[in-house]
Amino acid sequence: MSLNTRVIAALGAVVVVGAATVGTSVAIAAGQTEHNSHRATLTVGTSSMTADPLCWNGGSPLTDDQQDQCKAAATKALKDGTLPSSDVVPSDRIGVGVSPNVAKTGWWASTNGGSSTQGGQTSLFSYAQGPTFSGLQTAGSVLNASGRTLVTVVEIDKKAEAPIAVWYFQLNGKNATDAGNS
Repeated sequence: MSLNTRVIAALGAVVVVGAATVGTSVAIAAGQTEHNSHRATLTVGTSSMTADPLCWNGGSPLTDDQQDQCKAAATKALKDGTLPSSDVVPSDRIGVGVSPNVAKTGWWASTNGGSSTQGGQTSLFSYAQGPTFSGLQTAGSVLNASGRTLVTVVEIDKKAEAPIAVWYFQLNGKNATDAGNS
């Protein structure tokens, strides 16, 4: 059985279009910036949310001015309620995860809550290189009394002792009866 030239040309066109589509898709995916691969995830109970860093300098350590701007932006976003947020009850378990490339550089996470003996800041994950997840902690031990707790995740260049990327999340503290009524 022989194929005529039109069928061969049509099959060739399909192969060329298919290869171009795959090639273009790979090129687009490979051309994504590092920023898109720098993500942090906050897990609260059985749900989670992922965010890009609020502060980012293209993979280079943030300058002192950028760090000041970052703090100001985070304060404003917390006040305005525009940070990624989640309702949480004290019995929920919370944890933080990061992309593998963030873990490779090194990172830490904390909240502005916890007991007064901890100075109003509680570590969710001490600095480490390699691990991508903090593990889970009971939310009641890391929340602050205001009802709005800020979670900070920092990718840090240990040599320069400067942050590379900073993420912020907001935990909205609820009591168990509030959670049941929402």
